[in-house]
Amino acid sequence: MTASDEWLVDMHVKVLDDEVVRRAKASGLDALVYAPHFTRLPEIEATASAYSDDELRVFPAREVFTGTWRNRQHVLALGLSDPVPDFITLDGAMTEFERQDATVLVPHPEFLNVSLDEAAIQRYRDEIAAIETYNPKVTDRSNRRSRTIAARQDLPPFGSSYAHLPGTVGAAWTAFDGEALGDEVTESSLTAALEAGDVSRTGHRNGLSHYGRRLAERAHLGWENTWAKVDRLFLSGTEPTHPDHIAYDGAFDDVAVY
Repeated sequence: MTASDEWLVDMHVKVLDDEVVRRAKASGLDALVYAPHFTRLPEIEATASAYSDDELRVFPAREVFTGTWRNRQHVLALGLSDPVPDFITLDGAMTEFERQDATVLVPHPEFLNVSLDEAAIQRYRDEIAAIETYNPKVTDRSNRRSRTIAARQDLPPFGSSYAHLPGTVGAAWTAFDGEALGDEVTESSLTAALEAGDVSRTGHRNGLSHYGRRLAERAHLGWENTWAKVDRLFLSGTEPTHPDHIAYDGAFDDVAVY
């Protein structure tokens, strides 16, 4: 691929295995951003590296859960150098992202009680690189609202499959002009393009098959917020990304929410 071509990136997936890689390549993607729930950064980095090759680059990221379970505000960060836990304040997360010079993205804004609202986006506007304007897991109304927020805040859009299921990978993408990313997609070229607002367009699949994938993802959301949550909270012990975990050595005690 030359610098004049377009690069297609699925900006947020939760799953990564051989099937995911096969589907991504078949969909014409050049890169994935891999940010699984409740997984520490070193493990994400190792998995991303294992599945990355010359045909498909996989970049590690973290979707950090800030706030309490009742009022969660998810923030997606690329280019992290150090681990950041979940269950800390939004201010604490944004301060740490700034310290690490990470690229901050807003997934599914104003979706249920798990997202940044427009007031928070406006508050941190100077630190935010882009807003997700298409996510197959949310409703069409939510996607329209996301586009309106991005336009009002004059922030670039991005699209992602937000795939929790392998079949959804590649259902949505963000396109970058090759001149913005250079001869190959690297983490540094991707984050630089996002910070500069060099998004060419976003796109997604259509039709009955895509509608079915969206329904499957919503069903998975129901499972994730019922039985999976019970297992995490009561059966599996301390979350690997909880700020009390020994891996963080108390570094986030002052901004932990519980």
